[in-house]
Amino acid sequence: MGYPVGKVAALSGVTVRTLHHYDEIGLLSPGGRTPAGYRSYSDDDLDRLQRILFYRELGFGLEAIAKVIDDPGLDAQEHLRRQRTLLRERIDELTRMAESVERVIKAREIGGALTPEEKFEVFGEFREPEGYAEEAVRRWGETPQWRTAAVPLSKEEWIEAEKVRQDWVRRLLDVVDSGATADSDAAMDLAEEHRRLLAAFMGDCDHAMHREVAGMYVTDPVQFGFLVREPDQRPGLAEYIRDAVHANADRS
Repeated sequence: MGYPVGKVAALSGVTVRTLHHYDEIGLLSPGGRTPAGYRSYSDDDLDRLQRILFYRELGFGLEAIAKVIDDPGLDAQEHLRRQRTLLRERIDELTRMAESVERVIKAREIGGALTPEEKFEVFGEFREPEGYAEEAVRRWGETPQWRTAAVPLSKEEWIEAEKVRQDWVRRLLDVVDSGATADSDAAMDLAEEHRRLLAAFMGDCDHAMHREVAGMYVTDPVQFGFLVREPDQRPGLAEYIRDAVHANADRS
């Protein structure tokens, strides 16, 4: 049984022009012609077209598709096995993409849980940089700590968290002003308190992770700004916090 080009186009969802192009480049040449000279496609031609469209959907170029489907070492069964493998890989890729998008949505929800007026009431003039949510997802979205932390807080919870942060920073500055070194008991005790606060927020923050977080305060001004707002920042303060965290980890 032969199928005219219009019928094949309707069955496959590609245009007649595309089928003509495939014929011209030798990718899919119909096995027959009608008495009037029109293209006539067989069932085998339709099977080949199905393989072409499958690989095209996966992003293969036409030249690469020709090499794959004309490989003499692959019979119909092997083509199916290869398609199954590629589909599973594609499913995994799409799943990862969907999870990444979901994490960005949750990250935006964290920032969008408060109205602009409520943000001003809680944080004053402080605002996270544009695009921070996406950057945070890129850096930490795969971690279990991110999944725990990425839960929008209510206004009351943010207010309480901000009070805790302000109180911790105030006591930190008192210790610094007293002349105590970063490895003093007072500084290390504050570092341990900071670690426990992070653990309450993230679900887990061991000393190794705490070292990493403290290192970011030195290398990433945005991270440091989340902990210590600009009016309270001083030269060397980020390094002081990092050193206190390291000393506390060593003490443990």
